[in-house]
Amino acid sequence: MVEPELIRSAQAGDREALVTLLRQVESHVYRTAYYMLGNEQDALDASQEALIRIYNKINSYEEKAQFKTWVQRIVTNICIDKFRRAKSTVSIDQHNMVFATDNHVEKELLSSIAAKDIRQAIEQLPEHHRTVVVLRYLQDFSYNEISESLGLPLNTVKSYLFRARQQLQSMLQEYQKGGV
Repeated sequence: MVEPELIRSAQAGDREALVTLLRQVESHVYRTAYYMLGNEQDALDASQEALIRIYNKINSYEEKAQFKTWVQRIVTNICIDKFRRAKSTVSIDQHNMVFATDNHVEKELLSSIAAKDIRQAIEQLPEHHRTVVVLRYLQDFSYNEISESLGLPLNTVKSYLFRARQQLQSMLQEYQKGGV
């Protein structure tokens, strides 16, 4: 949780406070970017761009919204812009699997396959559904925080999440059948 005093100090020009603030949000920013964009390099680029924008625009933050909501809106908008620009060349990361030497190899393999299937399914969701899924289930935002962060009505957020869950369930059932 970001302390309001730290934000005020950063806005007053305290460079050390601003750096501390950026360090507190950088993993959150990267995680959002990674799940929205689907690969490490794009996520790093988007994270860097978001942190620079936060750095440059810290004085425009007003305490009307929570700081994390303001940060989330910045990173989400950057990811949406990147996604739109690269829509025709969206790729899915290939991950190397490292097998452990203990007795849990089969369990880890199944878990890894399930995680890959889930990530692929999320990547296939329409942009607006993917965004609300990432915010709700990967960033643990409340419906109200998602609504505020994306500038959407609360009922629209709920509708997007409902439809996204249906789509994910359908896709994951297809993966289990070996159809995708």
